[in-house]
Amino acid sequence: METLGNIALGLSVAITPINLLYCFVGSVLGTMVGVLPGVGPVTTVALLLPISFTLEPVSAMIMLAGIYYGAQYGGSTTAILIRIPGESSSVVTTIDGYQMAQQGRAGPALGIAALGSFFAGCVATLLITFAAPPLAAIALQFGPPEYFSLMLCGLVASVVLARGSVVKAIAMVVVGLLLGLSGNDVNSAVRRFTFGVSGLADGIEFVALSMAIYGIAEVAYNLEKKSEQMQAATGIGRVWPSTADIRKCIPSILRGTALGSVLGVLPGGGALLASFAAYTLEKKVASHPRTFGNGDIRGVAAPESANNAGAQTSFVPMLTLGIPSNPTMALMIGALMVHGIAPGPQVMTSRPELFWGLVASMWIGNFMLVVLNLPLVGLWVKLVQIPYRLLFPAIVAFCCVGAYTINANVTDLYVMAAFTVFGYVCLKLDCEPAPLILGFVLGPLMEENLRRSMLMSRGDPMVFVNERISLGFLVVAAALLIVLVAPAIRAKRNEAMTE
Repeated sequence: METLGNIALGLSVAITPINLLYCFVGSVLGTMVGVLPGVGPVTTVALLLPISFTLEPVSAMIMLAGIYYGAQYGGSTTAILIRIPGESSSVVTTIDGYQMAQQGRAGPALGIAALGSFFAGCVATLLITFAAPPLAAIALQFGPPEYFSLMLCGLVASVVLARGSVVKAIAMVVVGLLLGLSGNDVNSAVRRFTFGVSGLADGIEFVALSMAIYGIAEVAYNLEKKSEQMQAATGIGRVWPSTADIRKCIPSILRGTALGSVLGVLPGGGALLASFAAYTLEKKVASHPRTFGNGDIRGVAAPESANNAGAQTSFVPMLTLGIPSNPTMALMIGALMVHGIAPGPQVMTSRPELFWGLVASMWIGNFMLVVLNLPLVGLWVKLVQIPYRLLFPAIVAFCCVGAYTINANVTDLYVMAAFTVFGYVCLKLDCEPAPLILGFVLGPLMEENLRRSMLMSRGDPMVFVNERISLGFLVVAAALLIVLVAPAIRAKRNEAMTE
């Protein structure tokens, strides 16, 4: 009964006209950025952070969430029709989706992608509804040692799941942790790592950093890539898949939804890892695996279901533990903090309208996306024809205005300029920025809980081992590092990341 009451509360918040509007805006923007190659949900959320601060917290989170899971829908459209994945998690959809389009079956491919995405999104939201309260209740029992060990485990997992070199991923985490220490000391209020700049007294502005790395630097880096101009498949035809197609895809959709729901919770996982894992799983269990890569509709259904489930369930650790599982969730935690809301299990009890309103809006948003995506396929494809060089000046101007208006602090503009150069160099050196953002967000929280733990234990580091939950997280972190060091597993990881 309590769950039904929570759902009713969430729906009463989500169906208000203003929140419906922002859910619609987020869904449309998410579809657009999913279609446009190089402008993903992370970049868009970073760009819209300044605007979200002028809204009510519930409306802001509903809009930002809609952008994230909406991008998973939009990315499949161009992946199927013109073999250009607008969003990274749709890369694997191009393999069979484009082949289906070449065979004159673009309509069923788009239809099964939308149906699989809708089903997975609804199931994942249902999982959030039932899994979040017990997780939050457990998290309320956490003390400083447990939180520190949990965050450490999360950072280690983000390194394991990061693309590219492990050493580079560790380096980016360390840099993020160090950047998060800039500003006033939590306990003594002494300024540190400000280099004499008074504008850094409160630390490096999260919005300026995120907009620099995921806004200007990311777009500048993408400008170097030659854009492929490909003709969209003609004759989309009947969008609704046949009964035989649906019957064939039901097991794939179920497996993709289950796999994506689990992987979405993992730090560094989310939609991208879920889509690749689902496609690999389908090839393993298929009776005729050779049909994959030649237009097998299961190669569209499974990854599209998985990436949407992964996108939705990545909200679980963010909402219940205050731990971001990917860069987009880190940005959303930053949005909560600027609104004066401390992320974590207390959000469910202190701000139930925010928590349950956001969860209920996901059902509404998924329905909006199904209605929007299929009838407007032609419009989304035309967006790809916008020259990327025309987007860059608008993004730079938007970032500069947004970074300044947060605090009316000129220092934030200099910070953004410096980290734009830094972010661009990192991208050129194949250093993934996601671990840096996660380290930056978790760094101050880790330091605070570390120092509280040491105060509680009078300087005895064994406090992290004596607490059973804390010990469990440390054991998991150690196991992940051991697994990563193992030569065979490391080679397998590098092979998977390369693919």
